[in-house]
Amino acid sequence: MERHGDEAHVTTNEARGGSTEHVVRYVLIIGLVLAIGALSLIWITGALTAEQPAEGTVSGQAAPPS
Repeated sequence: MERHGDEAHVTTNEARGGSTEHVVRYVLIIGLVLAIGALSLIWITGALTAEQPAEGTVSGQAAPPS
């Protein structure tokens, strides 16, 4: 720590009180991957288990007569 008059100048590590370990970065990356995986799984299983509409119809509704 350096003193210049009434001001105290400290280094980044002294002000922080420790070292950075990049743990937050890993937690955010892992959380993002898990969230994307969970939402993808929900979307895929929902699409696979949904009823398929009848051929030639929209949204499973009967087609109007031609």
